[in-house]
Amino acid sequence: MKRVCVFCGSSHGEKPIYQDGAHALGKELVARGIGLVYGGGNIGLMSVIAETVLAGGGEVLGVIPEFMAEKELARQDLTELHIVGSMHERKALMADLSDAFLAMPGGYGTLEEFCEMITWKQLRIHKKPCGLLNVEGFFDALLRFVDHQVHEGFVTYENREYILTARDPATLLDLLTQV
Repeated sequence: MKRVCVFCGSSHGEKPIYQDGAHALGKELVARGIGLVYGGGNIGLMSVIAETVLAGGGEVLGVIPEFMAEKELARQDLTELHIVGSMHERKALMADLSDAFLAMPGGYGTLEEFCEMITWKQLRIHKKPCGLLNVEGFFDALLRFVDHQVHEGFVTYENREYILTARDPATLLDLLTQV
């Protein structure tokens, strides 16, 4: 695995543990020589993980839509910064640049991006592993809902297994590399 795409919050969240998780993930990526692909932002958990990987000498590729870059939200000190025309182009390029996907705590955008990658996997658009870094049980309610979807016949058990989950970065990266 050369690069992992990380979807995460454009805010820091209410608990310092979320920033700690982003920092720990960044350090683990650097230790394993795995590059980071992310949304290119200079705010929130996105900035924490990018800063950590850069400080460790790792590769960081950012992908940001032009309208967001114009608001001065783009981080300028990245290994590469790709400015694209739309959110759709952003996700497609992030997918092309990455060997796996993971989500950390975040809001609507984080969920939307991660769910699209799961959907693309289900549709066989890609075969890349997808995981949730479940910091402080952040995704527990979502995982219960997905299990409810399985129980109600809207998600197959096979497709449920596409979502790998761990509470610490090392375990999650191990899971992602085993797929």
